[in-house]
Amino acid sequence: MNTGADYSSGTTGATKPAGTEGRVLTVLGLETSCDETAASVVRLSAAGAEVLSSVIHSQIDEHAAYGGVVPEIAARSHVEMIDGVARRAMLDAGIDYGALDGVAATAGPGLVGGVMVGLSYGKAVALARDLPLIAVNHLEGHAVSARLGAETTYPFLLLLVSGGHCQLLEVRGIGDMSRLGTTIDDAAGEAFDKIAKAMGLGYPGGPALEKLAEKGDGSRFDLPRALLGRKDCDFSFSGLKTAASRLAQTCETDQDRADLADAVQKAIARQLAERTERAMTAYAEAHEALHFVVAGGVAANKTIRRTLEDLATKHGFGFLAPPMAYCTDNAAMIALAGAERLEKGLTSDIDVAARPRWPLDEARANADPVHKKSGRKGAKA
Repeated sequence: MNTGADYSSGTTGATKPAGTEGRVLTVLGLETSCDETAASVVRLSAAGAEVLSSVIHSQIDEHAAYGGVVPEIAARSHVEMIDGVARRAMLDAGIDYGALDGVAATAGPGLVGGVMVGLSYGKAVALARDLPLIAVNHLEGHAVSARLGAETTYPFLLLLVSGGHCQLLEVRGIGDMSRLGTTIDDAAGEAFDKIAKAMGLGYPGGPALEKLAEKGDGSRFDLPRALLGRKDCDFSFSGLKTAASRLAQTCETDQDRADLADAVQKAIARQLAERTERAMTAYAEAHEALHFVVAGGVAANKTIRRTLEDLATKHGFGFLAPPMAYCTDNAAMIALAGAERLEKGLTSDIDVAARPRWPLDEARANADPVHKKSGRKGAKA
């Protein structure tokens, strides 16, 4: 059963381009969901995915003074940069627009002002060049990102862990994913960044905290462990974030801060491993081939990656993560997701709308929302 989100705004569903099955497909991908303006050209064939170009303009310097991403600044930067970044991606790929089979653009979830920029640019290219448009869920891009580094067969168990999302999913194929667990409050990457900010480490906080933790001994700090009594696969990082932020105010020396950074990193890795282990047990009961993929920006953290790789080995799962260059937001993963959708004949109407919230398993998210009484407009994950 297909439980993926609907990528077409039309009542008749997506259209199917003629002769795409089995063909070599070359797709331009566009990503503008947060603070990176990115474009990439990916070629998909029977041999796998080949990244012909990947261009990313980071806005870190523009947001650093504010300690986090400012949506208005991000959207304006996307407007200024998208054309140049896309042109550079095409130039680096060594092809012209006539060699493209489609255009894929992130349509959500994310900062909707930024999402609209990339999606609008993708629509313009599709109209001008008479190409199919594929509106891509940003999370689905992360879900397939490991396939940019090595051939990965479906199905697999996925831990998607980033600044805005933390969830476990069974991935049966493109557009066919079921949520096994999600965060009930903060994401792991969000906890990293906010704790780092409380420690005065600046923005982006996650990489700075990881570097500082290399010099620390976290055994001196006792941080809370969340959801130990629950039997599901959900996550919670708000208690850890609050406790660590308070402890940060008591740190007087550089060694104090290094020790706390190490404690935080290990606590986050421990919770990710505990909840993933529960999902692995359930997944193994229903599948013979055991593959585990971790993706998203937090997958670049070496301690977390090593912890999860050891866990996969313990339970007999093959382990795969994207190359470091494709862990954080990038357009290559959007191009690949678009190419896989195009191969199945799944394209989008030209009036498809940008979405600030767009869960991968939309049926589960609508039937069992995480935030039942928060007043939020739809489930985030």
